Amino acid sequence: MKTFKTTLIALATAVPALAFSLPSQAAMSPYMKTALVDVCKAAMSNKVYRLSSTTKSYNLKDKTIALKVVCNGDDIISFAERHGADKTAAKLQKSIGNVSIIDTASTAKLNVTFTE
Repeated sequence: MKTFKTTLIALATAVPALAFSLPSQAAMSPYMKTALVDVCKAAMSNKVYRLSSTTKSYNLKDKTIALKVVCNGDDIISFAERHGADKTAAKLQKSIGNVSIIDTASTAKLNVTFTE
């Protein structure tokens, strides 16, 4: 009986901890991954029209992309600049607008890693 109570207490404490940790480790849907890879590739292309049509086709806003998308470990603006895509990097930078203070702990970034 004592073992049963110990097991029950252990489960009661472990379940809430798992409930908080599992969503953060959940795999992203295939649709979301495809969308993010397409946006990263469009940003890398240095073609503003391609970036605009890609974001429009997935109903994404440039500001959201600029603030939350991470491509291969870099934020999307740095990623575009690193690949010589100055036009698309400037478009994304312009979408951010004025500088403001943001609580970075509350902003969830979407990270995607891909290879060509």
